[in-house]
Amino acid sequence: MAARKDLMNELSDGFIALPGGFGTMDELFEVLTGAQVGLHQKPIGLVDVEGFYRSLVAWISVGLQRGFIPGGLKDVLVVREDPEVLVETLLSHQPPPPAVRWIKR
Repeated sequence: MAARKDLMNELSDGFIALPGGFGTMDELFEVLTGAQVGLHQKPIGLVDVEGFYRSLVAWISVGLQRGFIPGGLKDVLVVREDPEVLVETLLSHQPPPPAVRWIKR
């Protein structure tokens, strides 16, 4: 998984997660964390097919409200039901700046 994620991060201009399992969540949270700490400023999106990610999006909202997720990251993840709308949105989306700078480049 680590080599696959490294290649994904290197070659991608952005990230889109479809409904999936543990591997998908691992990859999604790795790119979200990368955005949080300033490893990249690439757009990140979820295709929320039939509400698949509804509870995850609610969990993220609670994390933002309670301060576990930095408020500046509230717009880091773009969620749309329609994949075409998501791609169009991500093409013009400006991800927020990193919330935390742990790695100097």
